[in-house]
Amino acid sequence: MTVKIFGRLAQRVPGWLAALAVAAALTGCAAVSTTALNSMEPDGGVVATRDIVFQDGRRGALDVYRPPDADGHSPVVVFYYGGSWTFGARWQYAFLGKALARRGVVVVIPDYRLYPEVRWPSFLEDCARAAAWAKAHAADYGGDPKQMFLMGHSAGAYNALMLAEDPRWLRGAGMDPSDLRGVIGLAGPYEFPQRRPRGLRPIFEPGAADRIEPIDYADGRGPPLLLATDDHDDKVSPTATLHMADKVRAAGGEVEVREYPGLSHVLLVGALAAPLRHQAPVLQDILDFVRSHAALTARAPTVAGQATPATPATP
Repeated sequence: MTVKIFGRLAQRVPGWLAALAVAAALTGCAAVSTTALNSMEPDGGVVATRDIVFQDGRRGALDVYRPPDADGHSPVVVFYYGGSWTFGARWQYAFLGKALARRGVVVVIPDYRLYPEVRWPSFLEDCARAAAWAKAHAADYGGDPKQMFLMGHSAGAYNALMLAEDPRWLRGAGMDPSDLRGVIGLAGPYEFPQRRPRGLRPIFEPGAADRIEPIDYADGRGPPLLLATDDHDDKVSPTATLHMADKVRAAGGEVEVREYPGLSHVLLVGALAAPLRHQAPVLQDILDFVRSHAALTARAPTVAGQATPATPATP
């Protein structure tokens, strides 16, 4: 009931009030907040294909969002959502898929198995299989398999960076990190403040004798990185992003860092949605990174407002 009421309200109130309401909701029920964001992200200019099976099991499906005129030359972004490896669902991030697809990107959003059904590294293996599916089927949806990117938020950023920095996961699915043109991480825990924080020990216990942090594998040989963080993050310390970037640079790798003042852990990904895009140029920075590493032909509508976070962006 709450979700339906909030969704209808969000369609009627002025844009600034909707953004304020969504910002408040983002700190509460994820289902409510993402339903609102999804309802306010325009459907026009996007073709969505949902519930595609890429592996067995109830969490073995993915959704694809693409421009209707994708002709085989569009870059492909595989997005992994966060949720502390214990919750989350692909449908919650339709706003992200639509936002990027309306700007010329083929977006693949898979589910992956979560704790307590599985522990580390099973969710990495699922994410690798989803990436391999995207590479194998990119052309079916107008994407270019040679222009592939991984992207994730929070725990999903951990997953993306592990796949990029530790080759065994993608190689186990028939790919290699060299198949990627870049990786985008939003507020990821690339290092843990303790070797295994208490809440994560049951999830990562199978890796007791292994290196389990992306920073452990940052040797400068991985694909180019775009790492974003914020200064109001109470979930993942921004130092994880800065330390990861420092280690990649020291090893001779390519990394860009974006720090967004005034954003929180959830608003960092929420800022990709239409009503919150004025908060910071997160979407534009992602598109700029993709365009700089792939032959991406600009498609309307493009996003304005890349100069400063305060500059409005085209919805």
